Amino acid sequence: MAPQGSRTGSRSIRYGTDKMNPKHILETAFAFRASKVLLTAVELGVFKSLAHGKQSAADLAHMLGLQGRGAADFFDALVALGFLDRDGNGLYGNTLETSAYLDPDGTEYVGDLIEYLNGRVYPTWNFLTQALRQGAPQRGPAASGGFSTFYSDRDAFDLFLKGMNGGSRLAGRALAKHFPWQSYDTVIDVGSARGGVAVELAKAHRHLRGGGFDLQELRDPFESYVRSCGFDDRLKFFGGNFFADPLPTADVLILGRVLHDWSVPQRELLIRKAHAALPARGALIVYEAFIDDSRRKPGGLLSSLNMLLQTTDGSEFTTHQCGAWMQEAGFVGTRVIPLTDTHAAVVGTKGSQPQPIASS
Repeated sequence: MAPQGSRTGSRSIRYGTDKMNPKHILETAFAFRASKVLLTAVELGVFKSLAHGKQSAADLAHMLGLQGRGAADFFDALVALGFLDRDGNGLYGNTLETSAYLDPDGTEYVGDLIEYLNGRVYPTWNFLTQALRQGAPQRGPAASGGFSTFYSDRDAFDLFLKGMNGGSRLAGRALAKHFPWQSYDTVIDVGSARGGVAVELAKAHRHLRGGGFDLQELRDPFESYVRSCGFDDRLKFFGGNFFADPLPTADVLILGRVLHDWSVPQRELLIRKAHAALPARGALIVYEAFIDDSRRKPGGLLSSLNMLLQTTDGSEFTTHQCGAWMQEAGFVGTRVIPLTDTHAAVVGTKGSQPQPIASS
């Protein structure tokens, strides 16, 4: 006998409505709509326009250059999704969260990451079927002939840097809080882009000095951003190719969202180079959106599919895999530090007693 709810031949047996429904399926299928409303609100400057006070629907629409009947539904959708408040007089304002994180003048701003998601990542995911069939990148540096070629497109370069800075800022703040920086004096972020992580560490720990290592094309963006934050006396740029050149020396080296771009042999090479560059009792921090050991949590797996779309050999991996590569390179004392809802760090030390890698 076929199980209840199965289809045998032309006969369909109905599931009991008290046992299941398609809610989760449909919510996921339609989730792109809510995502695009938020992405578009950042693109239009909704939260920036409300940073200095509440506005009526008509005034806000005028400020944003919106025409026609869609504006009121758009604003109310943002209210319904929890991104705007609307008071009893019908005036719209930012919530506490959007004031903190989506006001471009705020110190907690993450809108630059959302701009990147909207401009590059969201359209790229339309090619997931093609990427799965081909096993090849569809957009991004790998599809453009490498990072140097990709960086020659100024618009793509600027958008990419916005995304990298926004994406690293929260991880940098968490690292500043959860890693024992009082035991170290210098730090270099390898693959630093504009220097978002180094700046967050310098803000939180006045004794730290160091900087970022990246391709020479990143020198001006790094130095400009660091200077605008007031840390150019403590954070310097080191130019080079981390596959071809030695890594700079510091008490702590960071590989943040770098290894997932590359193949396993390339990851192992970078970890070995970090081990060679570190002094005795120095530390390597690798942070990523790791895949959990059970492969049942969506965050790391979805991030890994993003690597499929944008890299030739990249993927996410587990903390155990990362710890094993680090131990093979000579690191001991490997441990896992949770950072954000989406990221964790694996830390390896030169010259301490080994510890097991915790489950993610």
